[in-house]
Amino acid sequence: MVVIICGVAGAGKTTVGKLLAQKLGWWFFDADDFHTAANIDKMKQGTALTDEDRQSWLERLREVIVRALDKNENAVLACSALKRKYRDRLRVSDAVKFVFLRGDFDLIAGQLRQRAGHFMPPALLRSQFADLEEPSPEENAIVIELGRAPNELVDEISARL
Repeated sequence: MVVIICGVAGAGKTTVGKLLAQKLGWWFFDADDFHTAANIDKMKQGTALTDEDRQSWLERLREVIVRALDKNENAVLACSALKRKYRDRLRVSDAVKFVFLRGDFDLIAGQLRQRAGHFMPPALLRSQFADLEEPSPEENAIVIELGRAPNELVDEISARL
C-alpha cells in the first residue's frame, strides 16, 4: 500500500508522513525531493507552479509509487496533490490511499511561519489555497482535521487505514 499525505504547504505533510511511516515501519518519500531545480527556483522567487511545471514532477512521483507497489513495499508519500487530476495521476491502483490534511488558512499560515529552511515561501500559501480542490467523497480520501498534535493525527490516520 502507498499512503499519500496531501494538503497545502504548511499543513504538516512531511511531519505527519514521517511519523506515520515510522509507526508502521514503512518507507517514507517527500515529494519535495522530486521537484526539478527550475521548479524549486521558481518557488523560491515567490512564483506559483503551473500545471505544466508539475507534469514531470507528477510523473517521477508516479514512478516511485509504481516501483513500491511492484516490489510489494509499503510507503508513505508526503505530496501536496492539490488538484483532483494530480491525485488521479498518482492513483495507480486501489492500493494507493489518500489522506487529506484539512485546515483553514490562518491555522496553516501559522504553522508555515514556524517552518524554517524550506524553499516554499509563506507568501505562496494563498496560491496553494486557490489551486486546492479538496477530495470529493467518491475519491474515498481520509480527511483529517488539523489543530491537534502530529502524534494524535498519526494515531487517527493509522486507525482509519
